[in-house]
Amino acid sequence: MKVGVFDSGIGGLTVVKSLLEHQLFEEIIYYGDTARVPYGIKDKNTIIRYGLEAVEFFKNFSLDLIIVACNTVSAYALNEMREISSCPIYGVVEAGAMATSNAIEDKNANILVLGTKATIKSKAYELRLHSLGFKNLQTKATGLFVPIVEEEIYDGPILQSTFTHYFKEISTPDAVILGCTHFPLISDALQSYFGEATKLIHSGEAIVEYLENEFTFTHKYENPKMKFFASENPDALKAIAKKWLNQRDRIIIL
Repeated sequence: MKVGVFDSGIGGLTVVKSLLEHQLFEEIIYYGDTARVPYGIKDKNTIIRYGLEAVEFFKNFSLDLIIVACNTVSAYALNEMREISSCPIYGVVEAGAMATSNAIEDKNANILVLGTKATIKSKAYELRLHSLGFKNLQTKATGLFVPIVEEEIYDGPILQSTFTHYFKEISTPDAVILGCTHFPLISDALQSYFGEATKLIHSGEAIVEYLENEFTFTHKYENPKMKFFASENPDALKAIAKKWLNQRDRIIIL
């Protein structure tokens, strides 16, 4: 199977990493709209337009499905994208909610949802989690994490100060949904901040779990073909892809 992965920037590489680890696909086409990151501060109509443009881009390839790795686009634009797509499109919000339900049995558990301003404003996670029976939800827009990750800052005083800024009045949650694909890059620091008892829900692992329930994957692909496209500064995407994916000899940036 051949999959397209779409994100607003480099964050979707965390989803690609999970796909590679589980060896699900024969070929992966990644498109990062690095020229317009972050999406989380954009209005709904703009987010939808960007999503539709991504579908048009992927029409250059014969894909079996598209994964929208961007939580903000998943929250606002999936229906419109599906209307013009010739292949199925899956978002990470529904997958993240289902992964939370599978990981947390106690419906009264204290769950904290982190995301961009637009994702949190959409209430997409809240609506899905409420429909699954979860009652004790907190949400926090943590948009500063996106540029921090884009600057490849994964720990240290800047990040720790940002944690204090956002979380100083939040009680320790039972689970934290990393509602932006940039956030798994700081998951170690988040885990240390909240403690080992807090469960982190990762978009990449969530979408893998979701897809494995949707499809029957009969083959494992140890060395899938990979191509990476960026709307701006492809060298930066290439550098982080090589570092994060540990695929130095197989990264093709176009």
